[in-house]
Amino acid sequence: MDIVRPEVKRQKRMRRIVWGAVGLVVVVLVSVGLKRLKPAAPTVDKSTIWTDTVKRGPMLREVRGLGTLVPVTIQVVPALTDGQVIKRFILPGTPVKPETPIFQMINPELEQAQLDAEYQLKGAQAEYRNMKAQLQNQLMDKRAQQAAMRSSYHTAVLARDNNEKLKALGLVSDLVVKTSEVQAAELEKQNDIAEKQVETFAGSIDAQMAVEQSKVDQAQALYNLKKTQVDDLTVRAGIDGILQELEVEVGQKVTQGTALAKVEQPTHLKAQLKIAETQAKDVAIGQPASIDTHNGLIPGKVSRIDPAVQNGTVTVDVALEGPLPQGARPDLSVEGTIELERLADVLYVGRPVHGEANSTIGLFKVTPDGSEADRVTVKLGRTSVNTVEIVGGLNVGDTVVLSDMSAYDSQDRVELK
Repeated sequence: MDIVRPEVKRQKRMRRIVWGAVGLVVVVLVSVGLKRLKPAAPTVDKSTIWTDTVKRGPMLREVRGLGTLVPVTIQVVPALTDGQVIKRFILPGTPVKPETPIFQMINPELEQAQLDAEYQLKGAQAEYRNMKAQLQNQLMDKRAQQAAMRSSYHTAVLARDNNEKLKALGLVSDLVVKTSEVQAAELEKQNDIAEKQVETFAGSIDAQMAVEQSKVDQAQALYNLKKTQVDDLTVRAGIDGILQELEVEVGQKVTQGTALAKVEQPTHLKAQLKIAETQAKDVAIGQPASIDTHNGLIPGKVSRIDPAVQNGTVTVDVALEGPLPQGARPDLSVEGTIELERLADVLYVGRPVHGEANSTIGLFKVTPDGSEADRVTVKLGRTSVNTVEIVGGLNVGDTVVLSDMSAYDSQDRVELK
């Protein structure tokens, strides 16, 4: 017969309760432990990233831009008069001198005007010579008249003196002496008048000839103008250089002032750089620069800054101060670096892919053992082409990832392998 043992049943119940409690505690502890575990960090290949170490010392601020070499002197050759192009002497790329002809034009009306001006000049010159001859003849006639009057006067003086001597001898009467004195006095006055007439007429010759000379000069100036305009129908380069381009074709009619050609001086070049508008604010005239022609470096200085912004860039002219390397020519693509300033003692690091001046960004800082990188907030200061000033968030010796890590923007930690 079975015997009921209540204590065994109670022991089993207690064991179940204990094991249940232990299991509950284990579940709670496991849950808490799992909750405290960090999520698995993504893995990044070390060979695919670019890092740099934070340093302290002098930092050179620079900006860089692409551009081209352009001639300092580009002369537009205009049409100096109306005409029609009938001949082209040379093609673009040809070396030219100031007197090298480029085009030949014609203008029949202008050529006829030159002939008319030439005839007017010859007529004025002939009139001048005729007037001069007439005045000289008139002057000679007046001088002859004055000479005859002077001779009569001297004869009268001699007769007066002779009659006075005869009177003293009692050979002539007082009436004869008085008559000779009156005649001498009258002839003296007439002689004085004749001399003044000659003098006055001689002086008037210059004034009359000046009037005629002004007519000649006027005709000469008109002829010179027309001749110059006809000469200008032969269009010349005007300066030493290379003919860059032709703006008109043979047979085309042009008006005064029309651009016919362009001549450039290829030995005197400057660099025109396109600098991003965000970086151009620190560029100033006189700053040193270096121009890379891909065949040598040329030193220079900023000579002009365009006040306008075009397509997000500012055009900066750099005057070249060194010899041009072989192959340097207009429109050659170049890369220029402009030195903004030298910072004496700052905390700096290589410039990250994404990082503007005076901004706050997140960078991955590599742990000392190099196995991981944690995101830190970094405040940037002034920037250069390849470096950036660190204002806060990093210390000397810290290593940070500079390459593009935008794929891990949602991560605070990555594993490096």
